[in-house]
Amino acid sequence: MKLFFKIMVVLIGFQSFSQVDGVGINTTNPQSTLDINGNVSFKVVTLNGGPGGSATQITNGFYINLVPSSGNLEFILPDAASFPGRTYILRNITDAFTAQIYSFGGQFFPGDSRVATSAPINMTPDTAGDGGDVTKTLIFISDGTNWTYGTLGF
Repeated sequence: MKLFFKIMVVLIGFQSFSQVDGVGINTTNPQSTLDINGNVSFKVVTLNGGPGGSATQITNGFYINLVPSSGNLEFILPDAASFPGRTYILRNITDAFTAQIYSFGGQFFPGDSRVATSAPINMTPDTAGDGGDVTKTLIFISDGTNWTYGTLGF
């Protein structure tokens, strides 16, 4: 009987700490499925480009520094259908080479259009050094079928 009572106390204790409406980090009253009251840090990865027909796979990280070089311009996103909701911020950190973005599956749709854009998506370098290249940093979001992409509006 004592063992039964101890087990019940433990189970009730676990139930009292569970949250049905959301998970809160640094908050006792989450207002969303995930409510973070504080700073958030995301994984940053730097990838070198791959040669034609052998693009470097983008599989890890959130903020990706792309380093294309002569003959190694290609990067490839995973199949959008395999990773619904997956988000990447890609930045071409070179000042001389265009990074080319492909996908293992799904088309590319600009955020302001319902018409697919053919691959590759070109991310230009800032060759003039004036900060006027809007495709130097792009965000890509999988909708479960295709990739939606656009500028961040910096």
